[in-house]
Amino acid sequence: MAALAWLLIPLMAAVGAGLWGSWASRHRKAAGDGSELAGYARFREAMERSHSGG
Repeated sequence: MAALAWLLIPLMAAVGAGLWGSWASRHRKAAGDGSELAGYARFREAMERSHSGG
């Protein structure tokens, strides 16, 4: 019976790792990309203005 318990520990760890891996690699919505790209474009424009004015 003790051997069965020792075999179940790695089995449960493998199942938990599989569940965590599938949860971690899930597809998230890309709705925030538009605002991030717009912010990056504003940052680039500001940096170009500060360097070209000197």
